[in-house]
Amino acid sequence: QVQLVESGGGLVQPGGSLRLSCAASGSIFAIYAMGWYRQASGKQRELVATVTTGDGRTNYADSVKGRFTISRDNAKRTVDLQMNSLKPEDTAVYYCTVKAKVIFGATARDYWGQGTQVTVSS
Repeated sequence: QVQLVESGGGLVQPGGSLRLSCAASGSIFAIYAMGWYRQASGKQRELVATVTTGDGRTNYADSVKGRFTISRDNAKRTVDLQMNSLKPEDTAVYYCTVKAKVIFGATARDYWGQGTQVTVSS
């Protein structure tokens, strides 16, 4: 299967920056897209940013456009999220996700990491 290991969360003051990283491993045949979602306490999980591995096309939530940047390294099977100008409302558990097909797998599906906490507070 696919394992996702996230790192880089923590506590930061408003206006500060954090960089999240996620590495995928396992019996991967191909990864088609990678991304980040987040879930704040008492709210539904929401998209933050995604990137396709083929043409590098990105998609961002309106709330993070201009502040967050997603990047991927296809060879290393990693995806990063650079978060700048952080706001208290960015506080959430951030989840890495990939759309991947495993070796001998029939179709691609979404895989999720365990999540990493990001807290923006003074």
